[in-house]
Amino acid sequence: MHIDTAVILAAGEGTRLQPLTRNRPKPMLPAANRPILEHVFDALVEAGIERLVVVVGFKRDRVQNHFGPAYRDVPITYVRQEKQLGSGHALAQARSEVDGPLLVLNGDRLIDAGTIEAVDTSFAETGDPSIAVTERRDTSRYGAVELRDGDIADFVEKPSDDGYRLINAGVYAFPESIFQSIEETPRTAGELGITDTIERLVAHERVRGVEVDGMWVDATYPWDLLTVAREVLERGQVTETERDDGVWVDDDANVHEEAVLRGPVVVGPDCEIGPDAVVGPHTAAGANVTIGANAVVQRSVLDADTRVGPGSTLLDTVTGQDVDLGASTVVPGGTADVQVGTTVFENQRLGAVIGDWTTVDGAASIAPGTLIGTDATLHTGVTVDSNVGEGVEVTR
Repeated sequence: MHIDTAVILAAGEGTRLQPLTRNRPKPMLPAANRPILEHVFDALVEAGIERLVVVVGFKRDRVQNHFGPAYRDVPITYVRQEKQLGSGHALAQARSEVDGPLLVLNGDRLIDAGTIEAVDTSFAETGDPSIAVTERRDTSRYGAVELRDGDIADFVEKPSDDGYRLINAGVYAFPESIFQSIEETPRTAGELGITDTIERLVAHERVRGVEVDGMWVDATYPWDLLTVAREVLERGQVTETERDDGVWVDDDANVHEEAVLRGPVVVGPDCEIGPDAVVGPHTAAGANVTIGANAVVQRSVLDADTRVGPGSTLLDTVTGQDVDLGASTVVPGGTADVQVGTTVFENQRLGAVIGDWTTVDGAASIAPGTLIGTDATLHTGVTVDSNVGEGVEVTR
């Protein structure tokens, strides 16, 4: 039997993606120039899902105001997770809104309709809980899965050895009894994950592992948004008009005839690209972005209302919303060590991440790997080579 209801877990804060998640939940971060969650909804609708139940929590108004009561004529019901106590706890909040079998998936990972359909088909054919698994060369960041004759035999969270090739892709088909199973699962350190319940199921019944090879992109750290955008652009998963091969421009954008767009690149609604600006490849400009004359923006994601001054150079850069970069701002891009919280990640390709409402007065230079918090101010001519906190003012 085809499953018609999907529960999407979209309550997470995404602390490892700060400062971009300071003012919105992780699923609302941009995948190119649309929220990740919008791409997830697209995949569900294309797979034939008839009802969306969305678990919201942190900054839930950002989700509800964006989507409203329906998406592409598919009704949306919102339920709240008041405290973030794990993915299993989040799913449990949807119990009153589900009648029958359900699909469950994360709202912060790019997937395709084929993956959803494969899991749905497995459940329809067997009636057994079914989980999408996908191959990854490096499984150390994820939950690794061991299969035996198509059944889940074992889960290993973030394995330290290279003996695993499959990971849990986070797309599940469950009978309605999953809610009772969650209720019976003990919590660990006050939290309850879906995999805690699945591990208990594996010990007592058959759980199918469905191998898929479609799109699967996870945004865990700030530089991952560059990978997400590249994947979206290379697959052409945009809504703007294609003006040239791999060049998508919204009909309401204004691109100067002497500007150069190098595909793959997408320019959103109400954008303005000045003369002799070079934008792309692998670049996404969200709604109402302005890129001034002679600016160069490559391998970057500029979120809504970002303004890039004339003569600026941005490489491998991610901006939040309403960011103002003055004339001749330079982010040279490349690889660098990036400090996220107290952890340093070596040799990541990241120019800079610039949080919402930040202003750079101009002629500033921002070293590769720099994270700049929300509402910061960088005055004219400064050189920044370490992270800048929220609301901090940097002067020469």
